[in-house]
Amino acid sequence: MIAPTLALLLQAVDSASATESAVESAEAVEAALSAATSPENGFLDLVLQGSLSALLVLGILAAFSVASWAIVFSKSSLLKTSRKNDGNFLKTFRRVGQLAELNAASEQFRPAPLVTVFEFGYEEVARQVNQLGKLKNGAALERCLQLGINEEVAHLQKNMGWLATTASATPFIGLFGTVLGVLEAFRGLGEAGGATLRAVAPGIAEALIATAFGLFAAIPALIFFNMFSQRIREIRARMQDFGLEFYNLAERSYGETDGVHEPERAGRIDR
Repeated sequence: MIAPTLALLLQAVDSASATESAVESAEAVEAALSAATSPENGFLDLVLQGSLSALLVLGILAAFSVASWAIVFSKSSLLKTSRKNDGNFLKTFRRVGQLAELNAASEQFRPAPLVTVFEFGYEEVARQVNQLGKLKNGAALERCLQLGINEEVAHLQKNMGWLATTASATPFIGLFGTVLGVLEAFRGLGEAGGATLRAVAPGIAEALIATAFGLFAAIPALIFFNMFSQRIREIRARMQDFGLEFYNLAERSYGETDGVHEPERAGRIDR
């Protein structure tokens, strides 16, 4: 009679202990979730509560992101203005058809890559006509036009390397921050002496935030780098086509024609 009663008592004690343990576990999980979702522990708080190494990584990524966005806005405005002014200057060039008149009116179309190419070519035409009375060295004119194209392409590509660096480097910087966050999670796990949510949450949060910051900096930089590169290639192709048009007009206006020179070819032109 005593043995069955004792067995029942032991079973009741074990059941109560299991129930108490389950209740404590549930309360711990609920408390952790409540702490994670409370307004006092928002995204900004998770960032500010991070370790010094995590804050350093996030600061570097933020600096890359701010610089790349500044370049994006500046480059977008420059390319838009250049394309618009190029179109207006090209229409004027084809309508007027006189190099001297275009030279006087070219300033109003700046900034325009075609104006730079025009000025390089016009300087060479003026030099040859003023010294020789005509355009004799076409190869020199072609080289000058190419120099103008190269100078404008270099100007348009300024700071493009920073966008490329941001797109390629920031994911790895974010990955470095992720590794630091995982190490922080293992450290918290070791200090707690058990696998609890409270022990690993700060490290995991640091890791995920570093990954997010890295992608936030890299993705826009990559998109705009490809977009701007395509626009610069289009502008370069337009400058090369304009160089051919300029060469043809200069040759018709100041080149040799069966040994006879028109009056305008024999005179001087302003530089």
